Amino acid sequence: MRKLIQGLREFQSNYFVSNQDLFEQLGEGQSPAVLFITCSDSRIVPSRMVNADPGDLFVIRNAGNIVPPFGAANGGEGASIEYAVHALNITQIIICGHNHCGAMKGLLKLNSLQESMPLVYDWLKHTDATRRLLKENYADYEGEELLDIAVAENILTQMENLKTHPVVRSRMHQGTLNIYGWIYEIETGEILAYNPATNSFAPPQSLLYPEDKTEIRPGEFVKTDAPPVKQTEPVAKEPSYADSIGASWVSPAQADRIFRGSK
Repeated sequence: MRKLIQGLREFQSNYFVSNQDLFEQLGEGQSPAVLFITCSDSRIVPSRMVNADPGDLFVIRNAGNIVPPFGAANGGEGASIEYAVHALNITQIIICGHNHCGAMKGLLKLNSLQESMPLVYDWLKHTDATRRLLKENYADYEGEELLDIAVAENILTQMENLKTHPVVRSRMHQGTLNIYGWIYEIETGEILAYNPATNSFAPPQSLLYPEDKTEIRPGEFVKTDAPPVKQTEPVAKEPSYADSIGASWVSPAQADRIFRGSK
């Protein structure tokens, strides 16, 4: 507690004083552009990850960055999503998972949690689609390899669950709302974003046009009027996810199993 109180004092005397105009503006209301849905894990700090100021992100956190399908649980997640999109007119939603996720470890041994942590057991059942997908498509994998797969597949599951919420579905139909899936690697600070055009995860900047950096909406990665990507070297084979980012925590073969093998 002493550390927290000391931190509060430093915040008030340093950061708050330096940004007093911002806080006075925020006192009149909020207008975030991004809804950031992520895990409750203490190692995840959304504002630091993207260097955001107070007021930039509307954040939902829970174990496993889970979005229950509409009607499955009338809890804080659904209400917060509805408020963010309808009242705050948020135009971008990011679902951010991370490696070494304890919730995903629990999902891989779900039945063993029923007696010791019944509330966690009930909560993780909201992503049973991820558990079943893993069981039926990745039965040959285990350990950290399977956990990495679970993290990635769970993000895709939650992106689909999010689309079941009427306010989200309506805004997406209007073309005024975009959904993104991110993986955060704790050891390196690296973030990978899901590209629906290639069904793979890559650096977020890969979802921007190379010259003007205009944001690309999901489903619009291939456009006839888009500036061509310049190739400096001939491509001998289809680039894999791991090749494109030089990722050390996942092999090219594993990447293909994670992001291309589930059909």
